Amino acid sequence: MKTGIYVDSENIRLCGGYGMRYDTLVNLAKAGPSTLLRANAYLAEDRERSKEDMEYRQRMHRYHHVLRQCGFRVIKKVVKHFVDDEGILTTKANADMDLAIDALQQARNLDRVILVSGDGDFVRLVQALQSMGCRVELIAFRNVSQELKEAADSYLSGYLVPRLLPVTANQDEDRQRGWAINYNTDRGFGFMRYYRLEAEGLRQESVFFHCSKALENIDYLFSDPSHIFEFTIKTQEEDGKIKTEAIDIRHIDV
Repeated sequence: MKTGIYVDSENIRLCGGYGMRYDTLVNLAKAGPSTLLRANAYLAEDRERSKEDMEYRQRMHRYHHVLRQCGFRVIKKVVKHFVDDEGILTTKANADMDLAIDALQQARNLDRVILVSGDGDFVRLVQALQSMGCRVELIAFRNVSQELKEAADSYLSGYLVPRLLPVTANQDEDRQRGWAINYNTDRGFGFMRYYRLEAEGLRQESVFFHCSKALENIDYLFSDPSHIFEFTIKTQEEDGKIKTEAIDIRHIDV
């Protein structure tokens, strides 16, 4: 399966994906019977600020260098500054058109497109790619267009992709993000379902949890599978048996 990744980097940065690991995206795209042919990242660059702010210029250079090291082609959209009718200085840098044109032109050689954005303006792009025979998979974090979710062949919250966002954890701590299933409200227990990223692709796993292991009073959220939780998987031997459970559970605000 020939795959292309198209990342609307500014949308992701502003909508919960700051610090996203681009190397993890590459690993996800290459998993299973897949060959990564294209990997494009569309970013905004303020050239006026670059001329005056050395720290900003160096930070952007390092950022772009990391993306290229991961195998991404970096497409820069120059930030434009203008004053509106009310005299307010406004900045604008929209790479939607660049992303859409590139995806459509390159789709003839692809079987699968991974679109990383939550912008509803891409609904027609998704439909056009599908009409060309491409499977379109959507990954995003917060403020994701419901219409875009429904248009894509699949939607996966970026919070659920292992190692896509940094997780604060101690050394050797198995910290994961997932959602609750089969929660028994009377007895306060259920299972957390989460993903492992392996060479074959994303594999679902489940681990037992009790509401008493939450770091805050969030019992009422466990019955709704749309909520995402972060937790540590603790494994210990008890009565000669290996017991595994989710502890230190906290809710992720998405």
